[in-house]
Amino acid sequence: MPLIRSLALVACLLVCFIPAAVYQACAQVIVGVSVDVEPPPLPDYEQPPIPATGYLWAPGYWAWSDDGGYYWVPGTWVLPPEAGLLWTPAYWGWSDGAYGFYPGYWGPHIGFYGGVYYGYGYSGVGYEGGYWREGRFFYNSTVNNFGNAQVTNVYSKTVIVNNTSRTSFNGGAGGTTARPTPEQVAAAREHHVAATPAQMQHAEAAAKDPALSLAHNHGHPAVAATTLPGKFEGPGVVSAHPGPPVPVRPAKSVPSAGRPTNTQGTRPGGETPERKELAPRTTTGPAPVTNEKKKPATLETKRPEQPTAKPVAPAAHAPPPPTPPPARPQTARPAPAHVSPPPTPPPARPQTARPAPAHVSPPPTPPPARPQTARPASPPPPAAQRPPPPGKPKCPPGQHC
Repeated sequence: MPLIRSLALVACLLVCFIPAAVYQACAQVIVGVSVDVEPPPLPDYEQPPIPATGYLWAPGYWAWSDDGGYYWVPGTWVLPPEAGLLWTPAYWGWSDGAYGFYPGYWGPHIGFYGGVYYGYGYSGVGYEGGYWREGRFFYNSTVNNFGNAQVTNVYSKTVIVNNTSRTSFNGGAGGTTARPTPEQVAAAREHHVAATPAQMQHAEAAAKDPALSLAHNHGHPAVAATTLPGKFEGPGVVSAHPGPPVPVRPAKSVPSAGRPTNTQGTRPGGETPERKELAPRTTTGPAPVTNEKKKPATLETKRPEQPTAKPVAPAAHAPPPPTPPPARPQTARPAPAHVSPPPTPPPARPQTARPAPAHVSPPPTPPPARPQTARPASPPPPAAQRPPPPGKPKCPPGQHC
């Protein structure tokens, strides 16, 4: 959403031509936003000339968009929803660890707007730019730029300003320290009317303009104020004075649970946003889930009871048993500090299989074996012709050898 607002206000814009009483009742419902980074300081610019009698000045302010962060809504001249109403500007307030946004509203009196110095009649407390009388608005010429407009209801009153800081938020580190006055507390209980459709369209157009984002203009927008709502080009457009760039820090919106709830179109009165504390929250629900494994249930077996032996009384004159000497504690010897680790064996070299030669001739085929024919065995020689066995000499006849 480029612009954070309630569904009730959207419905009011769709039926903005219904009777005034119904529109006022619808416009009382507002919604705020909370951011974790402080809003930028207000840019320094000149007020553009009033377009015509009857217009009232609404100062510019920093708004928030989830898409682009902080962006500048230029100050402009607007027509009030009805005679007798004054515009209380929007402001940011520190509360519960974040910066909450309080939208502006119309009412019979100026309420609390954080003590922020917007200039041109808004010095931080009340409004010194003019007042209503008998249905006509009288302008203070010392704080309003009339230009070439014919303004007859004019008076001159010097406005003393004690605070000229460019801080755009109340409370917290570096914020204003103003607290609601009794008059502002009473004004917070009055009937209020939200921004007019022209003001809403003006803010929506600012949210869609990339040049108005803090990331683009670094705190010094080229369109700081306009003569008419929604007109960001041409005559009547005023640029901010140059200055050091404002650093852009990443920010995000945070849940507004626990912050002051505002359903009557009024500001919180009687207490400052920075002093509101929350009571510690108590949560009821299931126990937190842990990573511990539950032990499986085991069946307990009841052991049979055994008779207890009666203790035997020691002998009357028996000597006490000797007390063993206390064991000497063994101290673990520390490992040597400079023992070098064992050498790391060199990594084995991978053996690459050698490819077989491409032209290896196959082994020769052996010739077929010839068949062998068995030879017949030769007959043994006759016994008479057999020679005498070796080693025995022949005996001559008639002798015994």
